[in-house]
Amino acid sequence: MSLFFLKHSCEQSGGGEGVEVVKNEASVHPQHGPGQLTEKRIYLSSKLPSWAKAFVPRFFYVTEKAWNFYPYTITGVSFLPKFNIRIETKFENNNGDNDNVFGDMPTPADSVSFLDILSDPIPVKHYKESEDLSIWQSNKTGRGPLEKGWRNEQQPVMCSYKRVHCSFEVYGFQTKTEEFIHRNIRDILLVGHRQAVAWIDEWHGLSLDDVREYERAMQERTNSKVKSNQSSTGEDVASRPVFTRSVSVTDELSLKKMGVTPVATSDTPACSVPQIPIRLNSTPE
Repeated sequence: MSLFFLKHSCEQSGGGEGVEVVKNEASVHPQHGPGQLTEKRIYLSSKLPSWAKAFVPRFFYVTEKAWNFYPYTITGVSFLPKFNIRIETKFENNNGDNDNVFGDMPTPADSVSFLDILSDPIPVKHYKESEDLSIWQSNKTGRGPLEKGWRNEQQPVMCSYKRVHCSFEVYGFQTKTEEFIHRNIRDILLVGHRQAVAWIDEWHGLSLDDVREYERAMQERTNSKVKSNQSSTGEDVASRPVFTRSVSVTDELSLKKMGVTPVATSDTPACSVPQIPIRLNSTPE
């Protein structure tokens, strides 16, 4: 696998924690052919901001379905009828210079974010020296550390193109929620791709059979951990259906009766990413 950075485009439409693997099996897509389908339950109760917890129960999970037809993948996340996230991914062996990678229409420049795994700041809680690509070096491949300008100088190089669509159609909360989701997806993708490179010695040279066996072992491990956490709370969360109560409020009077103060929407651009107070760069200033 090549070293790569991330090109991220985004669109907007105006307790118990952990990940449980429900399905991981071969699948055939009518358009993209054979691939792998995975379905996961992601328990997120305590990860939500306080203003969002009013809409969900104490314990809930979102369902993530992903179809991997490398070099193209589709990931969908949903838990409310009016809330969904869709991420399309295309991998190409270039430095991110393809403006129409998905083949339908060029993405407007103001809707594109370049995520650089070396220089972009990440939340301090996610920083690990072993994953700092400015000092990292691979024993197996001899690659690293990365230096300023690596995007145009490093070979081989790969770009992971992501098209992210987020929709939350609830009056008074739409813009705030969608910005929150995009900001967090950006951090998840940035940290995850830094790790993919930093951990290269753990996966370099693995066969597809080796990967499937690793996935099987990790599936058992994570599912066991999730069930253990749920047992400790005394609630059988895994057996509960996906939370699908519809929240559809269209006027301020109804919101006030619910005890909710409407939030004024802003004209903030769709791809604006509010700064997080404490973040670290790979390369210290």
